[in-house]
Order: sequence, then C-alpha cells, then structure tokens
Amino acid sequence: MSDTDPHAIRTEEALREVIGSTFPGLELKNQPKLDEFAIDFIARSPLLVLSTSDAAGNVDASPKGDAAGFVSIEDEQTILIPDRPGNKLVYGHLNVIANPKVGVLFLIPGTPETLRVNGTAELTADPALLERLAARGKPATLAIRVHVEECFFHCAKAFIRSAAWKPETWPDRVKVSFGRMLAKRTGADESVAEAVDNAVETDYRDNL
Repeated sequence: MSDTDPHAIRTEEALREVIGSTFPGLELKNQPKLDEFAIDFIARSPLLVLSTSDAAGNVDASPKGDAAGFVSIEDEQTILIPDRPGNKLVYGHLNVIANPKVGVLFLIPGTPETLRVNGTAELTADPALLERLAARGKPATLAIRVHVEECFFHCAKAFIRSAAWKPETWPDRVKVSFGRMLAKRTGADESVAEAVDNAVETDYRDNL
C-alpha cells in the first residue's frame, strides 16, 4: 500500500466512514452449506471462476466451464469441479496443494446475480470419479473437490452497470494473439506468430 496517499484506507473504521454500515440482517444471506437455491443455481451454471492462493498469499483466478451442470453436487457441503485439458501450467492446482482455501464464483449467462462459494479444496485423480465427470467422450483430467464453508448470492449491480449480458452493447470481439505476444517477447518473426496462433485454434477445436 502506498505510504504517500493521504486518502489511503487502512482500517475498518476508515472503510466504514466511506462505505457506511451494512443493512441489519443482511448477513443472514450467508449460509454454511448449499441450500436448495444454491444447488439449483449451480446445476444451471456453465461457467465459474476459481480463486486460489499459494502459501505466500499470491492469488490466481481461473475460469472453468462446460455444459450447464458440469459441476457435480455431491451433497450440501461438497461439490466436484472437473478439470479438462489445458496448458499444463497448473497454477491453481499447485495453489490448492500449498493452500486449500478457495473461492468459487458461479455465473449463468443472462442472469445478473452470481453465487459465491468459499471453502477448502483438494485434488483427486480417482479413475471412477473422473469417468463419472466425463464430457465429449473423455474423462475429466482430475477433479477439484470443494468442501463448502460459506455460500451466498451476490446482487446484480455489477452486471447491470456493465450491461455484460446485453448482446446489443457488446463490442467487436477482441482478437487475442498468443503468437504475436510470443514473437514480441522472443524476437521471433511473423511466421512463428502465425504457427502458434494456428496451433491454438486447432487446440480449441480438437482438445476440449
């Protein structure tokens, strides 16, 4: 935190002076387990963001997605997030091994509210479990078992302000070129950039 900012907020008291007090009873929305509303939301969600941190507190957030209902609800305290083929950097997986505390944000396209689930996680490569979590004829690579400690819905204001679910407000798709990034950082020529981008597109098509 900057030591030169005279307006820096460093205490809860200072924060409350800016934000104000919460509405009485609002904390009742936080539950220690999945209720019927959370279970229904997860069953409809095709996309989540998994937040993890390592032993030193360095944070990572990773999107996970598949057909709606891809996350298995084992019981009111346990969910299973299947992992699919990726780039093998496994930042989030290494974080779970070092520090099991995780946060999960579930989204449903078109629904402005989101669901937040916090708890502890572990990784499993149980073959029977991975087969049960299969998609497109392939078993999951591994599964992330999350033991739920806290669950609550988040209000819609961020999505209302951003108009994120309104297609008529969407800009043209941004072309993210991993090839050009690699070429810029390594001094490679344009042919390498094109080859990398072609490989990425092939991976998107054939390796989900």
